[in-house]
Amino acid sequence: MNPAGHAGRELFAAAVTHTPPESTQQAVGYPSLFLLVVIGALVPVIPTGALVSSAAVVAFHQTAPFSLLLVFGVSAFAAFLGDVALYWLGQRGMRSKLGSPLLERGRELGEGSKWLSAIRARAPEERLAQAQDKLADHGVMVLVLSRLVPAGRIPVMLACLMARMPLRQFARGDVPACLAWALTYQLIGILGGSLFSEPWEGVVAAVGLTLLISAAPAVWRRLRGGRSDGQHA
Repeated sequence: MNPAGHAGRELFAAAVTHTPPESTQQAVGYPSLFLLVVIGALVPVIPTGALVSSAAVVAFHQTAPFSLLLVFGVSAFAAFLGDVALYWLGQRGMRSKLGSPLLERGRELGEGSKWLSAIRARAPEERLAQAQDKLADHGVMVLVLSRLVPAGRIPVMLACLMARMPLRQFARGDVPACLAWALTYQLIGILGGSLFSEPWEGVVAAVGLTLLISAAPAVWRRLRGGRSDGQHA
């Protein structure tokens, strides 16, 4: 056997299996988690729930005290800041000259209201109508459920914008919403971490579960739509 090749394979295996010290993980992990959750709240394409669950898995296997508490606090605070920032940007669009009338007709908005237009594009008519009904019945408490239901946050936020809800009132309702959201996805991560001895195995399980939860409503709507088309055919 070639000694150089054997040594190279040993170095590669060590690099793959080597886990950075906890201090390094925390120094890099918490700021990264905060930044990604904020960005995910502003641009809802990043699966932030999977990020929180993955961070909770890693924290579960750490020996440092309060690791899970830090993941919870960082995630909830970042989600809150992202929500408030996006709502404020949406309010700016609503206050623009053509914001409200064009929004209600579902037409494209101008460049000055691009954030409002982006919010509107992610709120289908049926989901928006449901959000408006729930907001009228339950007030800001509907914000809590909106963050726990996949793809429910943006329609409810748009309903709040169209109802001209003040930013301060929205923020008060968003605090328990973000706390409940962070706790829910952290519990998923703790479950994944407790089932597997290796952190990476728990991360894979937690990410798979969160993505499955996120995709379930869309799959259900598609199946329901297919059955409805079949019945009317």
